[in-house]
Amino acid sequence: MHRIKSFREYIENLKVLGEVKEIEEEVDWNLEMGAIIRWCNENCAPAPLFNNIKGVEKGFRALGAPAGVSRQKDLYLSRYALSIGLSPKATGKEIIEALIDGYSRKPVDPIIVSNAPCKEKILRGEEVDLYKLPVPFAHDGDGGRYINTWGTIIVQSPDKKWTNWSIARIMIFDKKTMVGMVAGGQHLGKIRKMWADLGEEVPFALAFGTEPMIPLVAGSTLVSEGMNEADYISGYYGEPIELIKAETNDILVPANSEIVLEGILSTSETAMEGPMGEYSGYLIKQSKSEKPIYHVTAMTYRDNPIYPIVVAGAPIDDDHPVMGIGACAEILSALRKHEIPATMAWMPFESACTWLVITIPKNWKEMLNCNMNELMKKIGDAVYSCKGSFLSPKIIVVNDDIDPTDTSQVVWAFASRNHQSKEIYFRPESRVIGLITYLDEEEKKVFKTTACIYNCLLPEDMKYEDYPITSSFKGVFPKRVQESAMDKLIKAGFLE
Repeated sequence: MHRIKSFREYIENLKVLGEVKEIEEEVDWNLEMGAIIRWCNENCAPAPLFNNIKGVEKGFRALGAPAGVSRQKDLYLSRYALSIGLSPKATGKEIIEALIDGYSRKPVDPIIVSNAPCKEKILRGEEVDLYKLPVPFAHDGDGGRYINTWGTIIVQSPDKKWTNWSIARIMIFDKKTMVGMVAGGQHLGKIRKMWADLGEEVPFALAFGTEPMIPLVAGSTLVSEGMNEADYISGYYGEPIELIKAETNDILVPANSEIVLEGILSTSETAMEGPMGEYSGYLIKQSKSEKPIYHVTAMTYRDNPIYPIVVAGAPIDDDHPVMGIGACAEILSALRKHEIPATMAWMPFESACTWLVITIPKNWKEMLNCNMNELMKKIGDAVYSCKGSFLSPKIIVVNDDIDPTDTSQVVWAFASRNHQSKEIYFRPESRVIGLITYLDEEEKKVFKTTACIYNCLLPEDMKYEDYPITSSFKGVFPKRVQESAMDKLIKAGFLE
């Protein structure tokens, strides 16, 4: 396992793989940057590094699609894999299992340093100007310029026992003020309420361009309430994280950050925020409302800082692997704790993470003392004990001859193995994220809907030896024939 400790080291690693392309020509922050990043996402292209941004001080750069997927053979998940110290060729299953292993590792105390790259430039008070950063107006129809799409918001409970790192969208309001989504059910919202109950404002920091694992953990449900994301990451690597104190409050920030904003999250002031093109794939014009204000009291940054940008939208963009993979690690771990022999959990990115696929061995009946209905209930109980379940109101349970990371296999299994009148199980009043487009207004308001489990396991009364054989290259040809066929295909130039 190789830990990448800075955003710049991460970018250099991606360059070696051909996963970053630099754009030297001037690019406009007004829609043009957003359009380029969206094209890169939608075509699984390299991450664009913008070196010349219109109206922005020379030296300020921006990287789009920092965690997008790749169209290169065997490198589909390379950006995510590198970010957590794995080979760029790591599979979805290898990534999920590595994250689950992280739960069992002991945290390492951070190292508090007095000097750090993120302090090379320091602006306080009236010097603060958020418009110095290359913040895009990303979608035509957004409510403003969204400054936070890939930065880590850092807040601490009043008793200092819980430090939370998270990602939530934040929009520029003016040169020293931001406004952003603070959902009451999320960890950020819960900590804000703790401060509000005391009649106090919330000290915060917002770190951009950190070591690459930080936003992957901050942007997912891997870490449960009350646990520090920094503890999970340090335990995962068995190494400390270097932190440094903010300039105007006591928040500790990642020392290798490219850019840090700090200040106060108000518990009383609000401003209009939204709409924004979202990970669900839609920009909903009506989705604007009063949200809490952030007052920025200082900004610090490296020389020639690199600012990360995600332009959310129709799958697949960075949000889908980050939210989906973290949630699936949480869910697969919970299934196993409930003694369900699940071999994999995966949210197909193409579904905007609204589908959750769980694979079960064909011989599950020999492993569990229960019938099919009881199995589905056990699975539902385990899944909906997890915070990450709120992303996926639709669960597909299938035998593990299906690779859940191959969406074409999932679609085939769903179409050919689920009996629409017998094998759908409903779970009313299940938690759900309010950004799913088909929810009605009441469901969005209360964050609840009727979830369903689609049973795509082979029939319960079918004997194991009678299971049908998959009629495919690997399913109906002996290994020696497969090898001979592949040899001839390679020699004939069918494969590179």
